Amino acid sequence: MKLDIQQAAQRLADGELVALPTETVYGLAARADDDVAVAKIFAAKGRPADHPLIVHVADAAAAQPFAGQWPLLAERLTTAFWPGPLTVIVPRRAGVAAGAAGGQDSIGLRCPAHPLFHELLEAAARLGVPGLAAPSANRFGRVSPTTAAHVLQEFEGRIPVLDGGACSVGIESTIVDCTRARPVLLRPGMLDATQIEALLGEPLLAPDAQAPRASGTLEAHYAPRARVRLFAAEQLAQALAQGGLPQGLAVYSRTLWTGGPWAALSAQPEAAAQSLFATLRALDDAGAAEIWVEAPPADDPRWAGVLDRLRRAAAAQA
Repeated sequence: MKLDIQQAAQRLADGELVALPTETVYGLAARADDDVAVAKIFAAKGRPADHPLIVHVADAAAAQPFAGQWPLLAERLTTAFWPGPLTVIVPRRAGVAAGAAGGQDSIGLRCPAHPLFHELLEAAARLGVPGLAAPSANRFGRVSPTTAAHVLQEFEGRIPVLDGGACSVGIESTIVDCTRARPVLLRPGMLDATQIEALLGEPLLAPDAQAPRASGTLEAHYAPRARVRLFAAEQLAQALAQGGLPQGLAVYSRTLWTGGPWAALSAQPEAAAQSLFATLRALDDAGAAEIWVEAPPADDPRWAGVLDRLRRAAAAQA
């Protein structure tokens, strides 16, 4: 079932779920200030209740009711990159959105750059909804949806959708931990590390044992039904030339393969990200049992988000 803005806003105000578009992927949303409503997200996805969600807000001012503190790091990052595909982790205000935070004392906040999402936020705010908790609108660990049709397929039509067309970015937001003195990159995205480091004037640190849990950072995630295997370009060419290939093989690469189902991997990171999840879903739907993927360059930070998603997809069935 597809909804209009007012129908979606009313459902959210009533504590129900709505799938909705962002520029990154489609989200499965509930009002973030209602732990009972948020619990419906975890139940629908089959997601562990301690795996935190991201709360989406209209702007930095709307983020304040969820934040116990607003560190200078968060202020600088959100001023530069909101609205957009950036989530900041900040200390959570006590007594607020514990369910969305997975029980942690920190919370992830993002201001999306999708006009329909902002229309919905405004309509929901008029009904008393301060922000929306919204992970990707798919079953836990599976491929994220980038169209309304993907959501309807994923949940067999049981979750109503606000249709905003295909997502323009195509993979989830970059996540930066701002709870400590130094910034930590918890999840790469299409806002890459060099852009963030140029703004802050210091390097992003890697996560350590003290880093908060964050959405989409489990080792295995973003997986289609088919097994995903990553190869360097030369290794892929050699493996395909050897013969004895597995049944149901599909290839996702820059170089044309004529031996079976093939999808073109763009040489441009933005285009590759925008089509990544849709391509994995299409190969799944075509009956692929195994998908061999040409790995993007590991030494180019513009590709870090795409490579991260492919590595986690491959780890799911390694």
